[in-house]
Amino acid sequence: MVNVESAPIPSPDPSRIVGRAQRESVPRTAHADLADRPVGFDPVQVLIDQGAGRVEELLPVRYGRMAADEFSFLRGAAAVMAADIANGPSTELSVQLCGDAHLSNFGVFFSPERRLVFDINDFDETHVGPFEWDVKRLAASIAVAAESLNLSKGQQERAVFAAVAEYRSAIRLFSIATTLDVWYAHLDLERFMSTLGGSLSDEAARRTELMMQKAKGKGSKKAYDKLVRMTDAGPRIMADPPLLVPLAELVAPGEQVSVYEYLVGVLRGYEETLPTDRQHLLGRFTPIDAARKVVGVGSVGTRCFVLLMLGRDGDDPFFLQIKEANASVLEQYLGPTKFSSPGHRVVAGQQITQATSDPFLGWFDTPDLTGTERHFYVRQLYDGKASADVASFTPSMLRSYAAVCGWTLARAHARSGDRFAIASYLGKTDAFERSMASFALSYVARNRGDHQALVDAIASGRVTASTP
Repeated sequence: MVNVESAPIPSPDPSRIVGRAQRESVPRTAHADLADRPVGFDPVQVLIDQGAGRVEELLPVRYGRMAADEFSFLRGAAAVMAADIANGPSTELSVQLCGDAHLSNFGVFFSPERRLVFDINDFDETHVGPFEWDVKRLAASIAVAAESLNLSKGQQERAVFAAVAEYRSAIRLFSIATTLDVWYAHLDLERFMSTLGGSLSDEAARRTELMMQKAKGKGSKKAYDKLVRMTDAGPRIMADPPLLVPLAELVAPGEQVSVYEYLVGVLRGYEETLPTDRQHLLGRFTPIDAARKVVGVGSVGTRCFVLLMLGRDGDDPFFLQIKEANASVLEQYLGPTKFSSPGHRVVAGQQITQATSDPFLGWFDTPDLTGTERHFYVRQLYDGKASADVASFTPSMLRSYAAVCGWTLARAHARSGDRFAIASYLGKTDAFERSMASFALSYVARNRGDHQALVDAIASGRVTASTP
């Protein structure tokens, strides 16, 4: 039995000592260097290997999307960059990593209270690991995005610096905040606009308002109008192959019922991972139709379905997205996770790091119709989700947006990791920012070469690309 009177009073001091000690073993300046690749490393082969087990007919779409430009390549090349980061120096200051913290994986969505919040919105690669791995991914994406906007190296550096400086500042503030204040911290976009909108340029304010309006327009009713057509049998999801393929067109006629019943089985199994109130709410909807949907850039080829459900009547639609989860690209470098299911890993990582997660987030494991074990996670298809149009940014907008992403990443890391140790490691100077800026600018050139390697592989016929 624990003697309450002798229970130690917690203190952040031991963690701060750990953080300062990490500066000796992994100096902050060490992060500036981009490690050389092993002899024979082939980024295209990494992508080809990653395609094993995916829907083969969709892989050309993935290659086509990645080949579009250098930023698109970076978005889809989480596995390539994971290998590069793993070759470099790493601290022992672990957090729940997003695993793919590039600029376009931050965005706006509705909280359960129906307020627009800004947060990380993709966790397919989430894994426990060194905090700086996420920071490097974000920093590199900012520099690559800046180059795609034809910004100078100085402007690229300043954009990265803005994000990492905000990350360091936020971590330091979270290190002196109470535990509950850290846990409940979030960026309410509407409140942000009402309190800070006056400090934004007219263009920045206009684009923020546009993103908010776009998010507010993305809900089940909007998805219904966009994705569904009326037939004699009732509402059915429209075909837009290969990006959206209804089950009726995806399988042989004799298999349609079994595939639909399979997805309904996934739905019923997934319900068991939801809280009781969500199970009750979901039970008020009736599954109507389903289709395979292509999503993202790096995710293309993984099995993803949208499920149309109706509540009260035909004017009460609700969509769920059922997405396949595979091992994180970080697993081969950081070891297996404590979760036996990749779907559970994705859900837990999101719930730990997001301030307000999708209330319908859950997972399910099941063999597919061929007997192959598959892992899925489930969430709402649309719930006010929207991301910034990075391609339209001005230099000042990129810096502002990058800083917001830096704060958001710091909040996620403060929730899941030792915020006292990380703050102590980062310190009061800009040493970490300067190192990350140097790393990011070096990665621009490496990413450019990798993108060209994919373009050349497409031209030679090594891989096939399509752009539907």
